[in-house]
Amino acid sequence: MILSHKYKFIFIKTVKTAGTSIEIFLSRHCGEDDVVTPIIPPVEGHVPRNHEGFYNHMPAHEVRQKVPEAVWNGYYKFCVERNPWDKVISQYCMLNHRSGGRLSFAQFMNGPDLPFNFQRYMDPSGDRLIVDRVLKYESLMDELGEVFGRLGIPFDGSLHVNAKSEYRTDKRPYREVFSEEQGRYIATLFEKEIGLHGYRFEG
Repeated sequence: MILSHKYKFIFIKTVKTAGTSIEIFLSRHCGEDDVVTPIIPPVEGHVPRNHEGFYNHMPAHEVRQKVPEAVWNGYYKFCVERNPWDKVISQYCMLNHRSGGRLSFAQFMNGPDLPFNFQRYMDPSGDRLIVDRVLKYESLMDELGEVFGRLGIPFDGSLHVNAKSEYRTDKRPYREVFSEEQGRYIATLFEKEIGLHGYRFEG
């Protein structure tokens, strides 16, 4: 996560939504007094600072407890969300890469590492959104342009970084990867995120 006093924003990092690329970009613009949490393993171009008490995928409700009320209420809080079917494939590709190719898709689908995000931008009950905006990964550059324009962050329409892109070698659309049964299973698991953002299996 990043808390910028220079630009008065809080970026909540979600899972498999280009969060590392956004962090690298923002860390280059943040001031010396801003909070920039570490990325593990470290990534070139990203400079952590002032992060004691904070961590990378810290949920918004925990950040709220750590910062002064005036900061929480006065700074612009945003994060990114992604179509859950596409997000699941991205998560699987990363974990399979880290396992040396030994993780089957079926093992992953039945395991504990599915990429839920709503807990990171909702209150602890999961009933109330507590950030100002949830950007959609599918239109990320346009929406980042709007947010960065509002905040006064220089942006030419590209982050000029694409972290972790090497994990996903299968470029098929997610509908060609999931069976209908698996698609329905993801719809059930991610019902909260689908309901919040209107995602559908067809795209």
